[in-house]
Amino acid sequence: MPIYLVQHGLSNSKEVDPERKLTEEGAADVTRIAGVAKGYSVKVAKILHSGKERARMTAEIFAKHLLPPLGVAQIDGINPDDDVISFAQSVDPDSGTMYVGHLPFMQKLASFLVSGNDRITVFKFQNGGIVCLDRDVNAKLWHIKWALMPRVGQG
Repeated sequence: MPIYLVQHGLSNSKEVDPERKLTEEGAADVTRIAGVAKGYSVKVAKILHSGKERARMTAEIFAKHLLPPLGVAQIDGINPDDDVISFAQSVDPDSGTMYVGHLPFMQKLASFLVSGNDRITVFKFQNGGIVCLDRDVNAKLWHIKWALMPRVGQG
């Protein structure tokens, strides 16, 4: 069963909003991508987020569309500068979990799971996009199965 890595939707700057809530554009992008994922019958068992307001809001939008049976919860270990290698050991390949977090953590986690090296970039994340990773039964490394990004054709 795959896992899903999501960088939170576009958020306000700390100067504009100390809580860094999603902007209208950010919420609209996440809503659109969540709707596309629902249209493709993406199955998510649970959604875990960092607890930061922008990640929580993103997780809740995805939950409204994907209806994860195990719900939405906050976890530690997926903040921007947390230890990717340590966290990767806790990732259950059979969980169907969506993780909603931040850069550089999400990008480094994808790199580590796919290549074994968190210092190379295997995928360029976008705010509000989903990267689906899967792993063959006996494989150590993961592969990118698919991705949905709000700004196709842009950096």
